[in-house]
Amino acid sequence: MRPTTLPAERGRRLSLAWPATAVYLALIVYASLYPFSGWRSQGIVPWSFLTAPWPQYWTTFDVVTNLLGYMPLGLLITLAVARTGSGRGAWIAGMLLPSLVSFSMESTQSYLLQRVPSQVDWLLNTAGGMLGAVLAWLMLRWRWLGPWTAFREAGLVSQTHGGVLVLALWPFALLYPTSVPYGLGQVWHRLEAALLRLTDGSVLQGWVPQPGLTAPLSPLSEAVVVALCVWAPMLLAFALLRLRIYRVVFTGLSVPVVLGVGALSASLTYGPAHAWAWLTPPVVLGLTFAAAMTVFSLAIGHRTAAVLSTLAWSFALGVLNRAPEVPYFAETLQIWEQGRFIHFHGLSQWLGWLWPYAAIGVGLRLALQRASALYNEKP
Repeated sequence: MRPTTLPAERGRRLSLAWPATAVYLALIVYASLYPFSGWRSQGIVPWSFLTAPWPQYWTTFDVVTNLLGYMPLGLLITLAVARTGSGRGAWIAGMLLPSLVSFSMESTQSYLLQRVPSQVDWLLNTAGGMLGAVLAWLMLRWRWLGPWTAFREAGLVSQTHGGVLVLALWPFALLYPTSVPYGLGQVWHRLEAALLRLTDGSVLQGWVPQPGLTAPLSPLSEAVVVALCVWAPMLLAFALLRLRIYRVVFTGLSVPVVLGVGALSASLTYGPAHAWAWLTPPVVLGLTFAAAMTVFSLAIGHRTAAVLSTLAWSFALGVLNRAPEVPYFAETLQIWEQGRFIHFHGLSQWLGWLWPYAAIGVGLRLALQRASALYNEKP
């Protein structure tokens, strides 16, 4: 029976709470300052909201949102600091830092035309951060994180390079509608349009590639892209998981997630009656290809999985970014950008654009990782 973790490897592990804290902090900043326009100065100090009259109208939804919205931040900060060995300091940081973050966001909102700072929001955010810190303290005291720690030591490679967090964000990245199901990272047309606007009338205008007519993807090309875009994240997971049994379990759990997120995205965009409209014959063929390739990949080594994941994403992104965006898809995005998802579309859009490139970065770091007794072997 082989050892679970070498002593040198155990000491090099970094807590997942640190990158998770950074991601959640970015989410709070986005939600607090969206739409990042209409900046102006009212001639008052930013913290004048502390002495302003209390708001006359506020709903239960506002109270619950402000209270629960900062609970994960307090929890994550406490867990992250506790990982460094500071017990009491972790609890204090988890209680105070969310309050400081909320105070900064409310003060900054005083410069935004469409946002109204409130001392009630700040107090609720502070209370939420404290509740999160208390929950983290209880989790540490009662060792609720023991199963996760044991799995991480026994089931994951020593250096994940943020791969676990990237995989956890994959379902959320898939919520934003794409021209090809699961086809994340199609950004070239937006970049091309932005470059044309920036260089319009300048000496660099002739250096920028001009948009031209390109043929849409054939049904077979669409199937191949779907297969690669689903297979690549599976390979990234295989590059992190040590034992084959964990790979099998992850594959089984991924099936309802992959199908369910596709149905949820369609339901949010078109309505529940069209939840499965995206499941066309090319998509079904692509998912079948992905399932077959995933099964055949269960026994490959960690480095091989990381290299294949990077290559699969590179090829899929090359095909996707050469394909045109159909007009119907552009109309679909307006449902998110101008409709009921106006406060969510920007974040999910950026997540859908950038996720494959983050996955490629993790895959490259895993592929270049130094071989050890528990890395680059077949599970």
